[in-house]
Amino acid sequence: MITLPIQILLALLLDLLVGDPRWFPHPVRLIGRLALLLESFFRKVFTNRYIAGVVTVFIVLLVTGLATAIIIQGATLLHPFAGTAVSVFLLYTTLAVNDLVKHSRSVGKPLLVGDLDSARKQLSMMVSRDTGHLQEEGIARSCVESVVENIVDGVTAPLFFAAIGGPVAAMVYKAVNTMDSTFGYKNDCYREFGWAAARLDDLVNFVPARLTALLVPIVSLLSGLQVKGAVRIFLRDRHKHASPNSGQIEAAAAGALGIQLGGLNYYHGKACHYPTIGDADRPITAIHISLANRLLFVVTALAAVCFVALGHLVHQL
Repeated sequence: MITLPIQILLALLLDLLVGDPRWFPHPVRLIGRLALLLESFFRKVFTNRYIAGVVTVFIVLLVTGLATAIIIQGATLLHPFAGTAVSVFLLYTTLAVNDLVKHSRSVGKPLLVGDLDSARKQLSMMVSRDTGHLQEEGIARSCVESVVENIVDGVTAPLFFAAIGGPVAAMVYKAVNTMDSTFGYKNDCYREFGWAAARLDDLVNFVPARLTALLVPIVSLLSGLQVKGAVRIFLRDRHKHASPNSGQIEAAAAGALGIQLGGLNYYHGKACHYPTIGDADRPITAIHISLANRLLFVVTALAAVCFVALGHLVHQL
């Protein structure tokens, strides 16, 4: 029998080797479609948008958890190996290391040779901000921010929940994260309806975000980055971000890389000023994209080991 830690390792290796092929129906995309269908339905059923949002979140989580458990159990009844294979596949779909590295490299390579137009085009596939006006440092900063912001959502949090609760917990986490990405906006359409999704996402990421940030100084030591900077900026700037969780990893990473994140961005032509995190001691370049990917790889490896060990400890209690 292949144990859960081995399943997680196999899923991580599969993600590193294969990534996210666009041609197959990814479970996260199916969750997103379900969420949108239920949104349309429950907005008509409930006049109170908060209630409609809460019910939508509850049903999506229930369907995701039950469907994952039923699929794994059904495959296991056919053959134990089939059940393991399905479990590994589902775990693999919750991870995004390969995609983060692939997309960031597609920005870094043209940026390194001064091809700003290509770098801007590739960056526009990673971020929602306006990219047409960005120069070298703005492109590099946006790319590094995208990598760093997604370390928790796309890698360490799924690993954490996989280690604690297996594929079902990991898929339920991705459902929460997907609904936050779909509904968690502070605009007229989603301020009330998306409240439950946004608050639940904050809750489930609370522990993984902080554990990940605490790993960054160790990762910095192992990967030749700035250990003291990671600790200093984490302690100083971790509460500057609007998100209670994103600021944790962004502060630690900014310190480790010796750069400043945040500042001025444009969305649909509108200027948005964000608090700066880290010190602007040096300009951000394509080299920092490679360093951010190095940070991502080592954080992933260390988090996998630590979270699997933590999950084993929890299961022994």
